[in-house]
Amino acid sequence: MALFRVHFMHAFRRLARAPLFTAITLITLAVGIGAKTGVFSVVEGVLLKPLAYPHSDRLIGVWHKAPGINIPQINIAPFLYFIYREQNKTLEDIGIYNRADFSMTGGAQPEQVQGLVVTDGTLPLLGVQPVQGRLFTRQDDQPKAPKTVVLTYGYWQRHFGRGSVVGHTVTLDGEVREIIGVLPKSFRFLDQDDVDIILPMQLNRSETKLGQFNNEGLARLRPGVTMEQATADLARLIPVAIHSFPAPQGFSPAIFEKANIAMDLHPLKNDVVGDIGNVLWVLMGSIVIVLLVACANVANLLLVRVEGRRQELAIRSALGAGRANITVGLLFESLILGLAGSLIGLALAFGALRILVALAPTGLPRLHEIGIDLPVLLFTLGVALFVSFVIGMIPVLKYSGVTASTGLREGGRSLSQSRERHRARKALVVVQVALALVLLICSGLMIRTFRALVHVSPGFSDPGTLQAFAIFIPETQIPDTQKERVVNTQQAILNRLAAVPGVSSVAITTSIPMSNNRSFDPVFANDRVYKEGELPPLRRFKFISPGFFSTMGIPLVAGRDMTWPEEFEKRPLAIISENFAREYWGSPANAIGKFVRVGSNDPWHEIIGVAANVYDDGVSQLPSSAIYWPLFQDNFETQKEMVQRYVSFTIRSPRAGSAAFMSEVQKAVWSIDADLPLADPTTVGALYTKSMARTSFTLVMLCVAGTMALLLGIVGIYGVISYAVSQRTREIGIRMALGAQRETLTAMFVRQGLVLTGVGIAVGLVVAFLTMRLMSSLLFHVSPMDPWTYSLTTLCVIGIAWLACYLPSRRAAVVNPVNALRSE
Repeated sequence: MALFRVHFMHAFRRLARAPLFTAITLITLAVGIGAKTGVFSVVEGVLLKPLAYPHSDRLIGVWHKAPGINIPQINIAPFLYFIYREQNKTLEDIGIYNRADFSMTGGAQPEQVQGLVVTDGTLPLLGVQPVQGRLFTRQDDQPKAPKTVVLTYGYWQRHFGRGSVVGHTVTLDGEVREIIGVLPKSFRFLDQDDVDIILPMQLNRSETKLGQFNNEGLARLRPGVTMEQATADLARLIPVAIHSFPAPQGFSPAIFEKANIAMDLHPLKNDVVGDIGNVLWVLMGSIVIVLLVACANVANLLLVRVEGRRQELAIRSALGAGRANITVGLLFESLILGLAGSLIGLALAFGALRILVALAPTGLPRLHEIGIDLPVLLFTLGVALFVSFVIGMIPVLKYSGVTASTGLREGGRSLSQSRERHRARKALVVVQVALALVLLICSGLMIRTFRALVHVSPGFSDPGTLQAFAIFIPETQIPDTQKERVVNTQQAILNRLAAVPGVSSVAITTSIPMSNNRSFDPVFANDRVYKEGELPPLRRFKFISPGFFSTMGIPLVAGRDMTWPEEFEKRPLAIISENFAREYWGSPANAIGKFVRVGSNDPWHEIIGVAANVYDDGVSQLPSSAIYWPLFQDNFETQKEMVQRYVSFTIRSPRAGSAAFMSEVQKAVWSIDADLPLADPTTVGALYTKSMARTSFTLVMLCVAGTMALLLGIVGIYGVISYAVSQRTREIGIRMALGAQRETLTAMFVRQGLVLTGVGIAVGLVVAFLTMRLMSSLLFHVSPMDPWTYSLTTLCVIGIAWLACYLPSRRAAVVNPVNALRSE
């Protein structure tokens, strides 16, 4: 322990006597380690940390696939849920859920609240215990049970304070519901932070039919049961379910049999995390590169420092210090630097994470679980020790064996710096340049991807001037026997909105582009022959009012739009997307006058128009094949008379997005019906930006990492050339005394730096060629081997490296030969 204290004090004093060296080294390490710690905190919080539920490793997401109709993944349907729950042998329980918006009335003004509709087993599966009251029971989930509701903790606090609310009532969509419980503050349903209320689903088993794959499912495995066993168990029940319930009117059970529905179970965490894993692992790899570049930079600084101590080390060796003693002293110095840099880096990471959580980047799940916890601290300690070892061992391997004879002899003024003493520093510079180039290529590919996305037309024009919001007209306000009044009310709101100053047009739809609306169904064409049980491809369903295409700026490439008289006459009409028309009829013009329908009992709908393709799922995905139906119809999908009660309004105005404009919009809606709250107000431009949020996030992070690596690499080149000039002052003086030109001396050092850069670029290109395919899942219309990206980044590195070589090389040209010849 005494020896430990001595080595520590000596190393600390040496670092204190070199404040500039110590400060630069600590800053370099803090940036590298801080970046690494910050990104690992995100990876650990999002990908590695188990879900915050008891025995979360046994929670699974219940999904399906239908290879018979080319659907890679579909949700769960009620008919499957009932059979799974009643006849499975591998699950403790299973639940299904759905997001829904509700209109809460009875207060000063109507309010739209975010809710979940769940079966009674869903919340108990997650191990939640209410802080007030109780959860739903099997009785609460029966079709004719009294109406109940459970509140989340945040909604309870915002609207009811801290008092007891069990037994109180709220009015949702015109129905009075009793509050039976309040969930704990720490509880989150998967990653949905905006949930206010939870309602029982109250499915009616006797009225359930095949289809309706629009619910999400989760389950808990019994102890000791594997995913493969559960998959086999539930798969055997799919045929049982298909033969236990009737098909919807106009369809046959053979359609569901030929779909070849199969299980697709996976850990529930996959539903929470999604596909963000690829992005985070790429970012983790990029920060590893930054850390390695920082280590190389610091190792170079330590080499310079130890080179200046060669005579000191030789004297210590002459006085009896062994190699082990010198090695321990050098490693203690690097350990102090590594630990101190890690502490500063930890503070930087903590601040960066606070900013990240405050910004709440779109598409980053489990944001509330990201932070500095014990695994992150242990990881940082491990990184600190690794960095200390790496930066310490390079000078140790090179100089711990300095002997008295070699070290003392090198003080002679007749000797210039040997090439051998430069090799380690040059090798480190090559590594820095190579790694920096790899990161710059990553950044360049993401920039090219972002540019490619921006240049894809989403199918509609000027999204920033499109304001959108939704309303829901419940049956308690307009009964189901007066469905035409629903459309009349919607049209009246549309007309009132059109009168708001600055509004150029208004339309109604059930599907705003890029709003994650996923309503798909098969569509039959009357000029096609279908085999028994054959199901045509699924199309995205959208219900619209007249004027939708002109308001959205979606061109009609053939035919015409619908009219309001046709809406109220319930004329069987349809408009299809261009890709649908080309798939079936070769061209948009050929599709006009053709007929389509959904079920065999539905009337045939005449195609009167073909609209340009719209990128509903973001411009990085293929445009959906869509069909547009009227809002008001007869005999549609087993409904004798169908109307859309939940609709979105789109308003074209340069004032879109402003608070004042939304205030006027709200007054216009309430002038028609004061009990209609406005849900999800946003601009289509915001949805468009959100669709590219993941690409933007990845781009920014990779550019930051690439810039950091490039700066550190350039500092390394600058340091090598600068040190070479300072160590060869005597040689420069001799050359100048013998007639060497200043330009020749400058070029000599620039050439030395560019040779190192060239070798680093060659190594970096090889590494990039071998690893860039790992980024292919993040790219759009850009090859991982894109020649433009490789060429431009290489030229960028060469240009900046030339500048880093030229600046210190100029000092060689201003050396005074007389002073140089007198120097040691």
